[in-house]
Amino acid sequence: MARPGDALVVLAPAKINLTLRVIARRPDGYHELDTVMQKLDLADRISLRISGRPGVRLSCVSCELPEDESNLAFRAAAVFLQAAGKTHELGVELVLEKKIPIAAGLGGGSSDAGAVLVGLNRLLGEVFSEHELIDLARPLGADVPLFVTDHVAVRARGIGDLMTPVSGLQDCEVVLVNPGFSVSTAWVFGNYALTEVENYFNISCSPKHSCGLECPLHNDLEQVTLAKYPQLNEIKQTLLRLGATEVLMSGSGPTIFGLFPVQEQGGPAVSATVVQTLRDHYGDQVFVTRPLCAGA
Repeated sequence: MARPGDALVVLAPAKINLTLRVIARRPDGYHELDTVMQKLDLADRISLRISGRPGVRLSCVSCELPEDESNLAFRAAAVFLQAAGKTHELGVELVLEKKIPIAAGLGGGSSDAGAVLVGLNRLLGEVFSEHELIDLARPLGADVPLFVTDHVAVRARGIGDLMTPVSGLQDCEVVLVNPGFSVSTAWVFGNYALTEVENYFNISCSPKHSCGLECPLHNDLEQVTLAKYPQLNEIKQTLLRLGATEVLMSGSGPTIFGLFPVQEQGGPAVSATVVQTLRDHYGDQVFVTRPLCAGA
């Protein structure tokens, strides 16, 4: 039983979409998706503390995110307390330290929400099963269900809530390049034209690619975001020139990622020279990370 003063720190990992196919528009405004998502070890840090004062209080460190119900982490805490029947009995204090770029196609807000749900569940004695946490996560956003599971990589259908674990990336580092501006997910989906024949893409294929990929990277939404922001294609070409074996935009963008296989001789996958070259061009929004491993 949780008591005032009980506290916990949880990590909220970023994700990338290795494949993303948009199937159809739903009556509720969401889109049916077929996507393979991989968690990364780049993560936000969230401190949770149970309070005897009812309500949710959120503090965001070193960023300009809202600290009210318009923040997904705040809403996740409120949803959890209500579902657990603790709204009038307990409160929660959250401190969010952002490391993942905001509105970047990396699932940062969704991951924060999922981490809050998981953290509160631990603090209150595992009152909900994983299936029940997914039910709580689903209305919060399409990517949130992924982040209440232990899976490091999944193939997700529906609105992202019908998940099957898959083999994730292996033996590589992932370089993320964020151009320094945000892109509205709603705008990207709103400007995506569903053309079934043109956008058909089969993600069931055999292992023939680097870094453990079981199918080629693909993102239906690239055509929208890259058309408006041609500099993103320049980032893709730069990553390829510097040695990435595969490059793609994650989610609705604008972050571009490149996969760099670990060297056979045991050296780093991404050299200091590559990192410096990228940072000379794109500033401090260049991140070198790794795929999250099971049990991490």
